[in-house]
Amino acid sequence: MAGKYVHQSVLRLEDPELITGNVQFLDDIELPGMLHAAFKRSDYAHARIKSIDVSEARKLPGVVGVYTAEDFGDYVKPGPLQVPPPTAIKGATYVARPTMPIAKDKVRYAGEPVAIVIAESRYIAEDACDLIYVDYEPLDAVVDLEKALQPGSPLVHEDLPSNEAGHVRQERGSWEQAVKEADLIIKRKFFINRNAGAAMENRGIIVQWDKHAKQMTIWCGTQSVIALRNQTAARLGLFESQVRVITPNTGGGFGPKINTSLPDDVLITYLAMKLDRPIKWFEDRRENFLATTSERDQVHYCEIAVKRDGTIVGLKDLFYHNTGAYNPYMMTIPLNTQTHTVTNYRVPNFLTEFYVVFTNQMIVTPVRGAGRQYGVFVMERMLDAAAKELGMSPVEIRRKNLLPSNAYPYYTSIIGQDFVEGVLDSGNYPSAFEKTLELIEYDKFVNEVQPKLRAEGKKVGIGIACFSEGTGVGPYEGARVTVGGNGKVVVTTGYTSQGQAHYTTFAQIVADQLGVDVKDVKVITGDTGYFGWGAGTFASRGITVAGTATHLAAQKVRQKALKLASKILEAPEEELELADGVVRVADIPSKFIALGDLATLANPMRGTMEPGTEPGLEAVAYYGPPYGATGAGAVGLILELDPETMQVSLEKMAFVHDCGTPVNPMVVDGQIHGGIQMGVGDAFYEELIYDENGQLVTASFMDYLFPQATDMPKKLVLGHMETPSPLNPLGIKGVGEAGAIPIPAVFVQAVENALQDIGVEFDRDTLSPSRIFTYVQQAKGA
Repeated sequence: MAGKYVHQSVLRLEDPELITGNVQFLDDIELPGMLHAAFKRSDYAHARIKSIDVSEARKLPGVVGVYTAEDFGDYVKPGPLQVPPPTAIKGATYVARPTMPIAKDKVRYAGEPVAIVIAESRYIAEDACDLIYVDYEPLDAVVDLEKALQPGSPLVHEDLPSNEAGHVRQERGSWEQAVKEADLIIKRKFFINRNAGAAMENRGIIVQWDKHAKQMTIWCGTQSVIALRNQTAARLGLFESQVRVITPNTGGGFGPKINTSLPDDVLITYLAMKLDRPIKWFEDRRENFLATTSERDQVHYCEIAVKRDGTIVGLKDLFYHNTGAYNPYMMTIPLNTQTHTVTNYRVPNFLTEFYVVFTNQMIVTPVRGAGRQYGVFVMERMLDAAAKELGMSPVEIRRKNLLPSNAYPYYTSIIGQDFVEGVLDSGNYPSAFEKTLELIEYDKFVNEVQPKLRAEGKKVGIGIACFSEGTGVGPYEGARVTVGGNGKVVVTTGYTSQGQAHYTTFAQIVADQLGVDVKDVKVITGDTGYFGWGAGTFASRGITVAGTATHLAAQKVRQKALKLASKILEAPEEELELADGVVRVADIPSKFIALGDLATLANPMRGTMEPGTEPGLEAVAYYGPPYGATGAGAVGLILELDPETMQVSLEKMAFVHDCGTPVNPMVVDGQIHGGIQMGVGDAFYEELIYDENGQLVTASFMDYLFPQATDMPKKLVLGHMETPSPLNPLGIKGVGEAGAIPIPAVFVQAVENALQDIGVEFDRDTLSPSRIFTYVQQAKGA
């Protein structure tokens, strides 16, 4: 669906103010009489709290209060869960241990708060934290996923019989039958590393309680204003209308900011009300590494059953998933792993099973990709292993097993994070694969370029991988569209923005429906004072779900405008059009009424109105899909490996993606670029490493490597395909996480290809120069 604005690369409306510094971020907000908070955090990953001495801290000038769990009394309690348990999956077992806002007898991860200081400045609050003395009884830390489930392991939660937080087994077809039919069974074990979201702007919150108006205002970068409002009201015994949550401009989210029951959410709202003064807390980078949720830590035991000709007969994947010390997000991530393991290929028999494990590490919640990339990594690497065993090329085995273009809708039989069976709504995977091969010039590189470079002593490799991205899941989002008396249009939604260009793309959708200039559409997101319904920003669902709600609301306004204009202009509705800010008779353009004038007439100040008439040119609409729309694509990568330093240079990448109808192709490109950067970090740089005591040893950017612009591919070629989704009127699919999903799989394959003469095979998704060196030495028998 193309229009004047939809499907066009409209320049981002929010950028002029951003690049000139004329916007307000959270830390820019200063309120009269504002206090500042700091947390005293545990140095131990696992320990009993014997006593906490806060007497010296309370004496420090400028300290307003020092509080431990004891001071909060019954207010301190776990939870609630961010995501409900997967009751739709038959046989699933689980225990819920939602986040504790402050440790109360025992700490379960390094960085868990044991006290909070409120002071006149952040400096004083930090100094006071140093004067808090905690007497701990250290306990053995639980850090190894598999050892954590063994009898006799220390328990993260001693009221439970084990560290098992959940178990899910799903099967399509019969793995036993696949084993009988297969000519070959190939087994592999894979390790998936752990990464930080590492947004440019850390987490923070400002809370103000107005005791006269009985109104609480919260400013923060949350990805779910509605959930934060509702949970805050419930905790404090307020009406939801007494809590307003506002998200200022926010420097990135990537998943961790979806949480609404972390210590700052719970404790600072309570203390602002108790002290009757506004309070600000903003985490530093070390806190962000230690105490903001992170993701990625799984161990997979995989088997693939194949015929001699490369046909996949079945796949089995048993894996362990680290949920950290608590599990507020239940099973979203491992369920995403399950649903994304075989979505690109014909796999008639698929057995997938996982165990969720409590450990003494930071809580695991989604980071961009949210488990999808692990399923893709497992499938792509098992295809690589099968191709090697069968003497086939990576291209040949993928081409043979890709789902055909006439397979949709394709029912996967695997229940996902939205608790319904996964359905691939549309796509053309073979075409995306072939287009990627063409853009990366695969055959030319393998037959001509690579042999020549290898003859010169260069270690060059090529990789190819496919992926899918489940997007646009429910439950729903909503939007209100209002035409003002000046003809300008305001769009409000409960969805929040962290840089995704919603202010532009939503405006494009509305401008097309109402025939106005896109610059005359103002989009307001993430403010419960304007719109009070919605689920939140996650799962690449903004343009798909909130965008569709915006489209439907604009359509309602359009119909109201046509109906009213038909009476005023004395012309049938079907002869009218909305364009250039007016409603006019299509074949008599001089006969028109301005949209703003129409809005004024729709809101009479005197007289009478016909029964059933709704005043104003305004409408609200909601949209909830029956299941998510699936984006998909493929990526090709050419790289060069320095045989001395093992440093990798990305020479060329071709990335082909199908997101249905791209509302703004330029924004789509930007989303893919950003995702690729995070994928490159995942594949070669970023890794949160905990030692055997549960201590994070990569808690700064000196130790936690981060890809720079110079580490991106020297040549990046993007290709787009458009198979519109049948699930929404615009045919949209999401794109926010696509770029990050397939990069580790294609990167590892390409490095192996560069080292083909040595015969290296990697069993993990994150490499590094030192790690490559170690594998090379092992392959050489050194």
